Amino acid sequence: MQTLSEQILRNTIRIRPENSHKGTYGRVCLVGGNAQYGGAIMMATEAAVYSGAGLNTTLTDPANFVSLHSRLPEAMVADFHDEHQLESLVAAVTTVVVGPGLGTDADSLAVLETVFKTVSPNQILVIDGSAITLVADKSLSLPNARLVFTPHEMEWQRLSGITITDQTDAHNAQVREQLNGIVVLKSHHTRIYTADDVYLNPTGTPAQATGGMGDTLAGMVGGFTAQFSDLENAVLAAVYAHSAIADELAATQYVVLPTQIMHELPRFMHDHQAQ
Repeated sequence: MQTLSEQILRNTIRIRPENSHKGTYGRVCLVGGNAQYGGAIMMATEAAVYSGAGLNTTLTDPANFVSLHSRLPEAMVADFHDEHQLESLVAAVTTVVVGPGLGTDADSLAVLETVFKTVSPNQILVIDGSAITLVADKSLSLPNARLVFTPHEMEWQRLSGITITDQTDAHNAQVREQLNGIVVLKSHHTRIYTADDVYLNPTGTPAQATGGMGDTLAGMVGGFTAQFSDLENAVLAAVYAHSAIADELAATQYVVLPTQIMHELPRFMHDHQAQ
């Protein structure tokens, strides 16, 4: 096992070249947010934008359009019930984040199945929240893509079949191999399982125990993986940054909100960029 440090930020976050534009920094499509859980996809989208992804499109229920537009005019929005539009937008991006606030009803399942049949092997697919539950409950076949899973311990129990008390590194790594993706297992000290190693994130605080924290991390993973070419390093850097920012804020706050973390991202990334 390796323990992450600030070095992962310097290994990943690069000073932006002067001759660049929004297309240089990747395209992210975020899919989720039914009529009940719109806040989740809004936080994920905001985190992707604040982490520096060049172009961001959110496919969600129309009930969320006005709120998302008013909160974050930098993101484009579209209706995830429109299958043709969903396919077209998903196919055009670097990274797809699916699951925050998606829900688990029949409509949610149809959206997820459309995403799965559309993504290609060269695309990154971050599977989060409701999407993990649907994969587990419906025994869905995973698509051929560069997969990243971001479960908390109960979602991992559903997906892996490993009870929380038995979620050892050996057991988790074995299931990760079957899934053929990177697994970010969120807990007090998050562990990241890759094809070659297990990484421990030493940062994190109980002040993060607030709804929306995982949605924010999923959006950050989307933003980092879209713009930084090394997939594994991008995931590790997003995980580390998410909690490191929270640690800074918790020095003077009893509770750290997910929105506070994302708003600190541009400053934090600036402070840790390298050639």
